[in-house]
Amino acid sequence: MFRRIDHIGVAVEDLDAAIALHERTYGMALVHRETVAEQGVEAVLLDVGENHVELLAPLGDDTPVGRFLAKRGPGLHHVAYQVEDIVAALDELRAAGVRLIDEAPRTGIRNSRVAFLHPAASGAVLTELVQPATLHA
Repeated sequence: MFRRIDHIGVAVEDLDAAIALHERTYGMALVHRETVAEQGVEAVLLDVGENHVELLAPLGDDTPVGRFLAKRGPGLHHVAYQVEDIVAALDELRAAGVRLIDEAPRTGIRNSRVAFLHPAASGAVLTELVQPATLHA
């Protein structure tokens, strides 16, 4: 079902400072920046080999990432796995009794289709499924 790790999501309070850290200190290349209003974040992707680090800054305190930062502070937010068919993956996980946050996919960064699994169902780690736009175009 899971093809590979797509990205690691990191919640940040200051997006520009976090970008600078990852570019200057870690030598990562910024490859995409976008506001994803549906998820209440401004997000960037930085290349790490074939994968990415996604930095997430909330658009407001009442967004999921805003609440995460208020409760836990900056840091690891989620792990995202790439899937070929997100609807089939959600159906398979639902049938297996996995607790889902998203019953249906929604739009993510770069017009991907995404859905989240509840941390209680995935070892206390928020898990995201990602079907890249190239696989559903």
